[in-house]
Amino acid sequence: MSSDAARDVRGPELAELSPRRGYLLALIVLVGSLVLVFSAWRAARERELRAAEAEFIAKTAEITELLRQGMTRYELVARGGASMFASVTRPRPTPMQWQGYVDGMDIQRRFPGMVGLGFAEFVSAMRLPELQVEWRQAGHGMLEVWPRGQRRDYSPILLLEPKTPANVGAIGFDMYSEPVRRVAMDQAVASGNATLSGPVHLIQDGPLRNTGLLLYLPVYRGGGRPGTVTTRRTEIQGWVYAPLRMEGFVRNAMGAVRSDTAFRIYDVAGSESRLLFASYTPAERPPPAFRHATTFELYGRRWRAEFESPPLAVAAPRLQGLQNLLALGLFSSLLLYAIAWMLARTEAQAYRIAVRMTEDFRRSEQRFRSAMRYSAIGKALLDSEGHIVEANPALSTIVGLTPEALAGMRFDALFESDEPEMIAHARGTTDALGVHRATRRLHREGGEPRQAQLTYAPVPGNVGQDIAGLVQVEDVTERLRAEARVHALNRTLEARVALRTRELSQANQELEAFAYSVSHDLRAPLRAIDGFSRILLERHCAGMDDTGRSYLVRVRRAAGRMGELIDALLKMSRVSRGELRLERVDLSRMATEVVEELKVGDPKRQVDVRIESDLFVIGDAALLRNLLGNLLGNAWKFTRDRLDACIEFGMAMGEFGPEYFVRDNGAGFSQDYVDKLFRPFQRLHHNEDFAGHGIGLASVKRIVERHGGSIRAEGEVGRGATFWFTLPREKLVE
Repeated sequence: MSSDAARDVRGPELAELSPRRGYLLALIVLVGSLVLVFSAWRAARERELRAAEAEFIAKTAEITELLRQGMTRYELVARGGASMFASVTRPRPTPMQWQGYVDGMDIQRRFPGMVGLGFAEFVSAMRLPELQVEWRQAGHGMLEVWPRGQRRDYSPILLLEPKTPANVGAIGFDMYSEPVRRVAMDQAVASGNATLSGPVHLIQDGPLRNTGLLLYLPVYRGGGRPGTVTTRRTEIQGWVYAPLRMEGFVRNAMGAVRSDTAFRIYDVAGSESRLLFASYTPAERPPPAFRHATTFELYGRRWRAEFESPPLAVAAPRLQGLQNLLALGLFSSLLLYAIAWMLARTEAQAYRIAVRMTEDFRRSEQRFRSAMRYSAIGKALLDSEGHIVEANPALSTIVGLTPEALAGMRFDALFESDEPEMIAHARGTTDALGVHRATRRLHREGGEPRQAQLTYAPVPGNVGQDIAGLVQVEDVTERLRAEARVHALNRTLEARVALRTRELSQANQELEAFAYSVSHDLRAPLRAIDGFSRILLERHCAGMDDTGRSYLVRVRRAAGRMGELIDALLKMSRVSRGELRLERVDLSRMATEVVEELKVGDPKRQVDVRIESDLFVIGDAALLRNLLGNLLGNAWKFTRDRLDACIEFGMAMGEFGPEYFVRDNGAGFSQDYVDKLFRPFQRLHHNEDFAGHGIGLASVKRIVERHGGSIRAEGEVGRGATFWFTLPREKLVE
């Protein structure tokens, strides 16, 4: 059936089962689940990135605040030093007092970024010699101000603790001589507050390239802080200052806080910015996940801190979990797609099965309709009450009514019966499948009654259809009449067979009597011929010449051969007439006994005899011994001229089962004369070469055929012969 025709068969119900929608739905499920997974993953990733960035910004704010607090602690140390000026009666504290304060603050341990705490006095060029004299008279040694040169104002360092070699070497340095320091000092004087300088190279660092800062706190004469800028500049006495190394300051400000956030601090002055501190080298770090910059004011300076987070894997560690969730979501999507695809495939298979079943149902329905319509046997569908639902033309012909007239008629009404009954309950036979068979007398409209063979089988109908069974009606009137004639002929035949059997039995008895009679009647003249010939040779031999004596010898020899032929003929007749006495016979043992007898009769012969063991058959032992005696005797006889004589008895599987064989390597025979071997008195060799009567193989054939077997021969002149025969085996009889 073509695909177009198959498509036409599909109804609207099958059209709704088209599998393409299932595969499309599976694809939609895959795309939808992937979009959903990627959307959820992207949203979660963005949320996680924002949270990680917010945490990073919070850390930068914490670092900025720590820097502020660290600088505030340094300011407090400097303010403690400035307070000493208000507590002493002299213009300034003595070096011993200053040393005591600094030692009490233990700045080297508590403030590792602070190089020291010092005081630089503001002095004009006119008062500088007076200050030097005063310093020397106070017993502090010579005050050498450097760098040398004429300036309007000076600010030499007078006090600086602790007294490290670097700090001692910085005594006398004029801070006013350096522009960056001077700007910060003037800002401190003008504002009256602590002021931080820009990045400078500290005197204490010598050739080392460290970034330093100076925190200045102005000290005014008389203590306190003047109210106006002019007054503050007039009353300035000097500055308490704290030299700072930027790296040490940052480390001290961070304290025990350990952060993996890298940052760089710049001092911003107008459009220029100078690097103050860097916690990393850009080439040493992988690309950061986030960057953040903040600018803040610190003691008159504007700093910008630029922060970089660790790489994304460290900055947002929970993203790895999201990657795993993404992989799980993708796997789930693929698994869901696989499930949907399998469902679509199952639906497609179900669709194909439904189409095939629909087509099979249509063809089955068509075959059933064709069988109903064109069948020569009458058929009818019956409902549960035995009414005919549908009948075929053959049934219409049998009963003599049209199919339309049969529809709705009760099926039992077509038959002659005293009691109306359902065909399913009619007399007959019923098998295990509920198939009922019966023969009933059919009343045919307008004709003589007929005999009908009925076969009732229960069959299901379609849903909502009242179909209970199918009944077949076959007109068997002629067949029953033929069977009656056959039975009559059989009875006649049986009588004729019995008669022929009696006649055959009588004929066999007469034949046997005739054989014995012939044997007796023939033997008497033969004995007379042989006897008188022997007397002539014994008594009248002298009166005969050699020719006469030769004739008498030939007469006696012919008489003896005639006697042997009569014995062989009687023996062959017994083979054909005797009753078979079947038993289990060991052919191997029987063949061994025959060979032993042959060896006793001819002890000088050296023959290689091979007999296969355990060859059992069912047969008459006496006849089978005759069979083996003939076959093995022939093999023994025809191998007498061979020094390497070999005789073999065994079995081989042939086309139709096991075959037994007797094989020798003797004189053999031409295959052209194989048909003469089993005929009585037919010989292929001269009697002078090999003696015999031509009865042995004929007897062998009759013995084999009486056992229901067959025999055949294969030979080649000078290379031996093989005789194959079949006999029933034990398992066939059992």
